[in-house]
Amino acid sequence: MEVVPVEQEKEEVVEGWLYVVRSNRIGLQYSSKRYFLLQDHNLKSFKSVPTSNDQDPLRSAIIDSCIRVTDNGRENVNRRVLFIFTLFNTSNHSDQLKLGASSPEEAAKWIHSFQGAAIVNYIKLHAFRLTDSRRVQQCRSIDWTLCSTSATHTDPVNDVIAPSSWTIFGCQNGLRLFKETKDRDSHGKWDDHPAIMAVGVVDGASESIFQTLMSLGPTRSEWDFCFHKGSVVEHLDGHTDIIHKQLYRDWLPWGMKRRDLLLRRYWRREDDGTYVILYHSVFHKKCPLQKGYVRACLKSGGYVISPLNQGKRSVVKHMLAIDWKFWRSYIKTSAARSITIRMLGRIAALRELFKAKLGPCAPEFSSGELTCLGDEADNAPSGRASLGGLNDSAADEFFDVPEPSDSECWSYDLQDMRQPKISTAAVFVRKLHDLAVQKRGYVDLQDLVREDNLSYCYGTTLPKDQTYTMLSSWAMTDPSTFLIRGKNYLQDQKKIKARGTLMEMVAADWVKSDKREDDLAGRPGSIVQKYAAQGGPEFFLIINIQVPGSTTYSLALYFMMNTPLEDSPLLQSFVNGDDAFRNSRFKLIPYISKGSWIVKQSVGKKACLIGQALEMNYFRGKNYLELGVDIGSSTVARGVVSLVLGYLSNLVIEMAFLVQANTEEELPEYLLGTCRLNHLDASKAVSLKQ
Repeated sequence: MEVVPVEQEKEEVVEGWLYVVRSNRIGLQYSSKRYFLLQDHNLKSFKSVPTSNDQDPLRSAIIDSCIRVTDNGRENVNRRVLFIFTLFNTSNHSDQLKLGASSPEEAAKWIHSFQGAAIVNYIKLHAFRLTDSRRVQQCRSIDWTLCSTSATHTDPVNDVIAPSSWTIFGCQNGLRLFKETKDRDSHGKWDDHPAIMAVGVVDGASESIFQTLMSLGPTRSEWDFCFHKGSVVEHLDGHTDIIHKQLYRDWLPWGMKRRDLLLRRYWRREDDGTYVILYHSVFHKKCPLQKGYVRACLKSGGYVISPLNQGKRSVVKHMLAIDWKFWRSYIKTSAARSITIRMLGRIAALRELFKAKLGPCAPEFSSGELTCLGDEADNAPSGRASLGGLNDSAADEFFDVPEPSDSECWSYDLQDMRQPKISTAAVFVRKLHDLAVQKRGYVDLQDLVREDNLSYCYGTTLPKDQTYTMLSSWAMTDPSTFLIRGKNYLQDQKKIKARGTLMEMVAADWVKSDKREDDLAGRPGSIVQKYAAQGGPEFFLIINIQVPGSTTYSLALYFMMNTPLEDSPLLQSFVNGDDAFRNSRFKLIPYISKGSWIVKQSVGKKACLIGQALEMNYFRGKNYLELGVDIGSSTVARGVVSLVLGYLSNLVIEMAFLVQANTEEELPEYLLGTCRLNHLDASKAVSLKQ
């Protein structure tokens, strides 16, 4: 993909080859290769590289503030692994376009370009509507680079001030070795199954290293001396799957039986090019215990691959906390620890592999990991104004850009696309597929959730405990833990400690239901309605985090202020603005202050414009604004939250919320409120089922 800068007042031109992904009448996916060009919010597709600016496109669409982009991860289409993302219209979800890129880096560039185009389009549109010269000048002072979903590329890696959770204890094969820092009462003693991390520098791009680590094919034996063979047991979505690994016995101590691992694998790419791969052990009905193997339990583990030296080198972190399932009477804890450290030495082997390669390491994937799909054609209706118009299957049913033959054969489960009309047989096939998907085949190695039917009153279902000692409770956290944009941020890109909050957290709800629960603040009996009945000046902001599933969980946080909205212009603009403005400004800073490495790594400590990553629903009342955050609208977010739920009762979660400031008049930023959640228990969520 090539990015060509144009004049200062115009948009960048982003162009390159992508794959339009569609489904045929029986639900099988197929792709068509097209050349796309994004310029001035116009997305155009061509069957070949355009030779002039005046050439008419095959299809076109407008990328405005209603367009959202979701990252669908890896999928196999036409015997080719693609990194999929979907554009859809928030006002009409059936108007969507599913695209695929040949690499995660290329997919990320297109995703950011679409997101940026949608936000900039919104800001420019409203700038033209302003008549006040002061406000026009304010809009002109916007740094357009701040409008991307990742805030800026010059932001610090983390937006949380926190002590390091690791202590170095040695160096081996050029790798630094760390153990997880424990509380004072542990007196520096090792746990039975300690979390140990190896850190090394590899002469390779983060994308190439990521592809190599994800491969379960024969080439893995070139660097992974532990690995015998592996396969994907079940593909859950583009970012999550269940994998089985069998380990060699040669590198294990004499007399120790062979080990295998059944793991849930989750991956994602950060905005700075960092790749995160996380693992933990699960049960799965399709992969019972193997004869001749002892199944080890990986409590927490994975890789973090961060680019270095403009992407030419990478820092690779490999962490393991694993129970090797020894008989303790025969094997000492120190022996198990030494095996874990030996396994972490794979980073040194990976480093030597890339050092031996003259060019970038081209990964190969096993035929057992993905299944070949056939080429099919679809006769969907075409159009020009909508995103669906770019699904130009009717125009090119017998045409596609020639591709070199592929020797790799991948096998991912199919994901259905919406079809305007399908045959009766196809409906039957799809229903069978949906039933299979709904019946999850794996179980995390955590306690199952109990069902309780309790009485409830909105705003009081989760107790407050400022002492931080009560389980399943909430409190406010120290604002100075979080970094926000300072007064001169547009010039120096520096962030400062937050000194306080505009609003006070006054209540929280922790509820579950068989459906999504919206507008909790507007329901009779809620604390918001009680204040409204009194006619006081109080204004509430409610953040309702919704986790879908067979049981839908809702965590609602209530923040209140006593001063008029007019005293806080940015918050007033947010409350009274439209959804596009709110989505472009509402920001969350997460922090797992207590918990396992795998959860801390999955959540991170970086500010996120969640309105650009997730679907948001807003409910405006007389004295409140409620934000419904739909976690299920993103496969990346679903993977993170699914992992967090498995460890929920062992976590202390801290969060800060704010409205992003983009202009000099809006700076410095201020926090709306903070929250600390102490060891939430899913079984204690109040049931709203009727």
